Amino acid sequence: MNLQDQEILSRIHRDIADSYDEELELELEDHLEDAYADPAGGRSEADKAARRAYFRELFRLQAELVKLQDWVVATGHKVVILFEGRDAAGKGGVIKRITQRLNPRVCRVAALPAPNDRERTQWYFQRYVSHLPAAGEIVLFDRSWYNRAGVERVMNFCTDEQYEEFFRTVPEFERMLARSGIQLVKYWFSISDEEQHLRFLGRIHDPLKQWKLSPMDLESRRRWEEYTKAKEIMLERTHIPEAPWWVVQAVDKKRARLNCIHHLLQQMPYEEVARSSIDLPQRERHDDYERQPVPQEILVPEIY
Repeated sequence: MNLQDQEILSRIHRDIADSYDEELELELEDHLEDAYADPAGGRSEADKAARRAYFRELFRLQAELVKLQDWVVATGHKVVILFEGRDAAGKGGVIKRITQRLNPRVCRVAALPAPNDRERTQWYFQRYVSHLPAAGEIVLFDRSWYNRAGVERVMNFCTDEQYEEFFRTVPEFERMLARSGIQLVKYWFSISDEEQHLRFLGRIHDPLKQWKLSPMDLESRRRWEEYTKAKEIMLERTHIPEAPWWVVQAVDKKRARLNCIHHLLQQMPYEEVARSSIDLPQRERHDDYERQPVPQEILVPEIY
């Protein structure tokens, strides 16, 4: 194995360890230092310090997202956030960090599968409309109607006429959303050819992430240049004042998450909403009530 292959394998192993650490982080609420017990072994002090700084800033931004959520509910604001980008660009990671500490009844994710036979005969935007927010809601689209400008165009899933009709229609559709009071924020996550290659290799070597690699993903890797052309056309033809595109440099996943969340918070004039104090009520007790034992046969075995 040559030096370059060793470096690639080392990078893959670091990314896998980081992803496991991130999943552990999802369960942490306090004691930040506990996240740096260095389960992978051999991390330098600089690496540990960088991770501590990342988590501190992530927690701070997530606290601001909670304030934003409260403001959206209090004001009846309606928000749609689109996340687009190449496969393995990090869209799912930032969506997870945005929604992690928010109320799922307020902030929800729409990740639509490929259209079925009936949906293919509908107005193109119809299946997306049902997922739009009501007052006091935030909807994050993990891919969106821009599938037509990307994967459908590159994979020839739409005709030239449908493709051109999309570009004629989408600016008006998004202006209609704006006029109806929906704020639309559009993000494109940008990664390099080399970075996508490494992330795909990481998925191949990680049994918990192999499901993320579909035949479509592998074909998209082969057609990198076609996707690049489609992306450039899409950004040029759909960047409108009512709903501009914002490009997130996403080669560094952690910086991309922080930069995207920080930018999102700047897009709304939110302010902290005063909360009334909460008093835990006294539990009622009744002399005629006796708790019944749980039948042993329905108890989950305590293996751990």
